[in-house]
Amino acid sequence: MRNGVIAIHRDGTIALANDEAYRIFAIPRPADETRRAFNEVFRDRPDVVRALSAAFEMTTLPNRAELRLRDLDRVIGYTLSQVRDDQGCVVGAVMYFKDLTLVEQAEERERLRDRLASLGEMAAGIAHELKNPLAGIEVMAGLLRRQVTDLPDAQTLLADIISEAKLANAIVVEMLEFVRPIRLQMEQTDVREVLHQSVTLAESKVRRGDVAVVLNLPPSLPLVDGDQHQLCQVFTNLLTNAFEALDGRGHITISAVVEEVTQDPAFVVDASDARTRTITVDVTDDGPGVPPDLSDRIFDPFFTTKPQGSGLGLAIVRKIVDAHDGRIDLSSAPGHGTRFRVTLPVSSGSSWFK
Repeated sequence: MRNGVIAIHRDGTIALANDEAYRIFAIPRPADETRRAFNEVFRDRPDVVRALSAAFEMTTLPNRAELRLRDLDRVIGYTLSQVRDDQGCVVGAVMYFKDLTLVEQAEERERLRDRLASLGEMAAGIAHELKNPLAGIEVMAGLLRRQVTDLPDAQTLLADIISEAKLANAIVVEMLEFVRPIRLQMEQTDVREVLHQSVTLAESKVRRGDVAVVLNLPPSLPLVDGDQHQLCQVFTNLLTNAFEALDGRGHITISAVVEEVTQDPAFVVDASDARTRTITVDVTDDGPGVPPDLSDRIFDPFFTTKPQGSGLGLAIVRKIVDAHDGRIDLSSAPGHGTRFRVTLPVSSGSSWFK
């Protein structure tokens, strides 16, 4: 079965639990699970224990309810049923459940695309309207600066005007880059080379300080169908953010693995498309982490926690990853660092992540 099933007796001992149940909940299967206490075997999943234990106390059992296992980055959809004997007495309970993580991620990406489309139209109009006046301010301030060379205070003020105009123009350029459709120059791309280039580019943008960068990259990574320049921008932005978060002290680990992911048969037309070969790249730092109330907004356009930030860096990153039919996920907790996971299909044209 592709669904997980756990059945328990009235006294809380396990009647049965299939392999999928242990896989989904990341619990090792005991050598002899039958007649062992359910809350003991699944003690690392207290939400699951509470949900199944409640089956004996509720008059109306939940149908298609959800559990979020944050430590596993998984969303579980489940249904509870009671088991009765011939006399109608409740003698056990059963939980049927399914890993809905991919479905949830697909729905979230669709919601994000809708938000990006509306914000993109607005941003494009604003950017075009602002670009010409900003250029005029910068040029006129530069001309005026040449005419008041004998006034130090005026020189300082005009220098500030020119600097702020350049900053505003840079934000406008970034807005235009964000709303512009991505046109990929697809070629066979070496992810190892992309990651090495990204470290160098990030170091040229922000101060690295004493941050230690460790690359755990196997020598046998396959080439991917991708745009090398765009992928460099993805990992450069992620590393730039990590350097800024660490503020000159800490560690960054970049690792990559080759995996095969299996899609739910309900989303596959051709059975041969059920398995997709991917490269998963983790960029992990041991910085302050992202507060839980901000993690859901981190990829939203114009959302930023930086005083001088435009809030478009991670939005552009996600847009590029989506264009490669990939996926990007954030895992973070205050005081425990941050991990960005980028998953890219090895072959282009895969619809698994769409």
